[in-house]
Amino acid sequence: MMKKPLIVLTGPTAVGKTALSIALAKQMGCEIISADSMQVYKYMDIGSAKITPQEMDGVAHYLVDVLKPEEEFHVVRFQQMAKEAMEKIYAHEKIPLLVGGTGFYIQALTRDIDFTEGEEDRAYRSSLEQLAQNQGPEALHQMLQQIDPPSAASIHANNVKRVIRALEFYHLNGYPISRHNQQESEKESPYNLVYFVLNDERSHLYERIDKRVDLMMEAGLVDEVRRLRDMGYDRSMVSMQGLGYKELLAWMDGEYSLDEAVRILKRDTRHFAKRQITWFKREKDVIWMNKRDYNYDDNKILADMKNICRERGIY
Repeated sequence: MMKKPLIVLTGPTAVGKTALSIALAKQMGCEIISADSMQVYKYMDIGSAKITPQEMDGVAHYLVDVLKPEEEFHVVRFQQMAKEAMEKIYAHEKIPLLVGGTGFYIQALTRDIDFTEGEEDRAYRSSLEQLAQNQGPEALHQMLQQIDPPSAASIHANNVKRVIRALEFYHLNGYPISRHNQQESEKESPYNLVYFVLNDERSHLYERIDKRVDLMMEAGLVDEVRRLRDMGYDRSMVSMQGLGYKELLAWMDGEYSLDEAVRILKRDTRHFAKRQITWFKREKDVIWMNKRDYNYDDNKILADMKNICRERGIY
């Protein structure tokens, strides 16, 4: 049985994925699924660099602007929603194009990682929930740090449900959930997969990041964050831990000046881009599209991507 096609276009933040994804979608007959942990949320447009309807240019997009900031969005829910979107795209006789920079989400879909809950220990789970209430989420996160540092690094302390699930998995199985996820990630993809990583010189990328932050501030990021805060959204929510939101909320709470908030946002976004590149370097079967190799000509990059897709049997 032939594998169904799936194209991925990813890369670090601010590298220029959006415009290229629209051009590729139009030429290859694709519909786009967002692999972004922030663009899924309503009301969070500027800070997430959410694609606008004008930028979409008629190309159908999924998992953009569909959840409220208080709703849970994690890798398991992403995988479920993305699979549902893929079925719709195949029904339209189109090709799914997965676009975004959240590497673990992309891996979860392209490798079809099994996140089955498996066994449960309700008494143990209840005891952890009680501990979180009494001592705060950081106490749980420190427990996770001791038994499973990779999971502690990837799960935010405020995401109590995921921290508890990782602790429960270790309690029941005697080995960390990060090892299970690593084993799952090494599975062969069930799709006819073409996995592009758009990249740029580090110094050039960092300049783009700094400029993007400046443009976000000019576009009204402060007003957007203030509006969210007035709606009752605060730093205890996973959504509000996103870059651009947590820094400005900290400024609004009097922790530092606005200039310092912007400086921290630029610094942390650069660090985030570096972590993204490190993640993609670990992934197998990726095709690196280095913008400098194409003299920053998107048309040349696009032509190469189309040729590679055709060589892989994706038309």
